[in-house]
Amino acid sequence: MDSFFSGVPAAGSILNALAIVAGSLAGIALHSRLPERYTSITFQGLGLLTLFLGVHMAQRTGSFLVMAFSIVGGALLGEFFDLDGKLNRLGDWTRRKIRSKNEKFTEAFVAASLLYCVGSMAILGAIEEGLGDFPRLFVTKSLMDGMASAAMAASIGPGVLFSAVPVLLYQGGMTLLAGTVQSVMTGPVVDEVCAVGGLLLLGIGLNILEIKKIKAVNMLPALLFAGVLASLFG
Repeated sequence: MDSFFSGVPAAGSILNALAIVAGSLAGIALHSRLPERYTSITFQGLGLLTLFLGVHMAQRTGSFLVMAFSIVGGALLGEFFDLDGKLNRLGDWTRRKIRSKNEKFTEAFVAASLLYCVGSMAILGAIEEGLGDFPRLFVTKSLMDGMASAAMAASIGPGVLFSAVPVLLYQGGMTLLAGTVQSVMTGPVVDEVCAVGGLLLLGIGLNILEIKKIKAVNMLPALLFAGVLASLFG
């Protein structure tokens, strides 16, 4: 096991992606056997859990102004580049390619991708592995994401499985850049990035529960804004 992690670049991210795939496959198998009312109530439970995680993460902020400027500036930038539309079109394209008839495929792909990428474990795990340490955080995150993907795929279908791709690219990319970002990703900076990530999770939760359509993907640049502003003014 140690030789695998020491010999393969971004091995922790690869493990995380494989855990999502394995969990999703188990969930998909279960999905086909569950009556609609069970998948529906599971879907609602996941929505409530996502709202709770969002509130919990958002409370990590140490500066309301950093959070406010980050979410507004990031949302405007994301809207300008139409990130939500691009990611949804990617989900729709994938759905057509695999000929999935699941109506929630794209929604599941987008929600799961964001859910697995915006937490502190994704950032800190990438720094840990990128600096040459054993990726303990990614091993833990893999177990958590594997179980979460099983539950999500059981309720909203195969779109969750394909979230493994952006997770691998995002975390793997940060792992390779860890030496560069490690000096600026201090504790307070990570807290602000994760707090803004919590706001994005709140948007995802509202989408899952069909309370309000929030373009959470368009707010992704807010994570970068939070990192920069916290580094400058934290």
